[in-house]
Parts: sequence; C-alpha cells; structure tokens
Amino acid sequence: MLLISAIVSGLAVGSMYGLIALGFHVTYVVSNTVNFSQGSSMMLGAVLGYTFAIKLGWPMPLAVAMALALCALFGLVVERALVRPFAERGSNAWLMATVAGGIVLDNIVLFTFGKEPRAFPSFLAQKPISLFGAGVFPLQLIIPLVGIGIAIALHLAFHYTRLGKALLAVVQNKDAARLMGINVRRAIAFSFALSTALAGLAGLLIAPLFSVHSEMGMLFGIKAFAVAILGGVTSASGVMLAGILYGLLEALITAYAGSTYTQIVAFTVVIIALAVMPNGLLGRAASKKV
Repeated sequence: MLLISAIVSGLAVGSMYGLIALGFHVTYVVSNTVNFSQGSSMMLGAVLGYTFAIKLGWPMPLAVAMALALCALFGLVVERALVRPFAERGSNAWLMATVAGGIVLDNIVLFTFGKEPRAFPSFLAQKPISLFGAGVFPLQLIIPLVGIGIAIALHLAFHYTRLGKALLAVVQNKDAARLMGINVRRAIAFSFALSTALAGLAGLLIAPLFSVHSEMGMLFGIKAFAVAILGGVTSASGVMLAGILYGLLEALITAYAGSTYTQIVAFTVVIIALAVMPNGLLGRAASKKV
C-alpha cells in the first residue's frame, strides 16, 4: 500500500517537474537560452488561479484560461526585457537577469498575495479513490497523462509541423531563417510565452495537492532545471521521462527513508547520472562546425 501511494505521488509530482522542465526545453531549442524564472512562473500560475477562482469566484475554466494567458504574458515580458537586450549583443547576462526577474516577481506576489499558504480546491473529486488498496486522489492520475501528452505533442509539433520546423530553424541560423521569411524575434517571443504557460499549467495542476504561497516556486524551479539537464534539454521526451523518474525517486526515498534524506540522495543521484551521461537520458551532443 505504501509502495502504491509513493508511486502515484511520484508520478504526479514528477510529471509536474517535467512540465516546468519542458519550458526550459522549448526556449533552448528555439533560442539557445533558458528562463531561470520558470519556478516563479509556476508559482504565478497557482496564485493567479487561486485569485480568480477562489477570491473572485470566477468559473474554474475561465480562471484557468486567464491565469495561463497572464503567465504567457509574463513570458513575453521576460523575453523582451530580460533576455533579448543581452542575447542580441552576444552577452550571457540574461542568465542573471532572468534569475533577478523571478526574485522580483516572488517578492511582488509576497507583498500582494501574502506569505500564508492557501488551500486550492481540486478540479476533480476531492475524496481519494482506492487503487490496489491505496487511497489516491484522481488529480494524481490526471497530471501524468497531461504531462506525457504535452511532451508527445511538443515532439510531434517540432518535428512534423511547418511551425515547429520554422522554430527549430531559428536556433540553427537566424540569418537564414530571416531569408526564409521567418520572424525570428516573434518566434523566440512565442517560445518564452509557451514556456511560462507550461510552468503556469504545472502550478495550477499541482496547487490542489500542495498549498499555494509566494515561495512555492523556488525549489520546484531548481529541480525542474536539474530534470531538464538530466533528460537532455534538447529532447521533450527525455525531459518528461527524467521528470517522472526524479519524482518517483523522491517519493520512494521519502516513503522508505524519510524526508530528511530526500534532497541529499536525489541530487546525489542526479550528479552521478550526469557524470555517466553528460548529454542526459535522450539528449544529443551539440555538433561543432570546423
């Protein structure tokens, strides 16, 4: 019974890590940059969803749609103000700029929303159901399906659609992409909007299983970046697979050894895995032109 509960919990949390990490994947394969405020974007989705659905009493579908739209807007702001000015000059200062942007957002939410954790009602039945003798929440079974479905959709979109191929062309050669009629700036901006929307979706999905507060995104963002590297940031499938494996590892360690050892053992395993597979589970080494 304990094993089943740990597996279900690990699949749900791991899929959430994977969703946030897919945001790192999207921006990297399009612009060769990442948004280190992804954890804050995840927190923003949960806080906005709570504000619209609980405080303002909006219907849940409308609250979710508005929360995701505003998360996407935040991604556009990050790209325009914190990434583009530096990336176009060949500077890597966007690394620190996106970190700072996340910290600013965290503190804005802290002063406006408050630090106290808030309970977010589940989208589905709030009573657990029995699965092989263990009580699990329906949402814990839905989150992995959503995460895996989005990972598959991204893989298919990038490799088998005209838009996806156009986005991938941007990172390979911006000048050639412009000559082919691709709006490079718009493509990169779209990737950041999609990236933060995915993080916001992760926040909305996981909020009913955790409490909503202004500091909830920091650790999740760090773990999601570790997952992105572990899975191979160039592979959507690898990123989601790594997220699920990491979530399962965390849950099993917590269940059988206690939460005290969770972060120590989990991150140690990540370090060892990257030492053995430096390109990640399904990632590929970058080719160099000589």
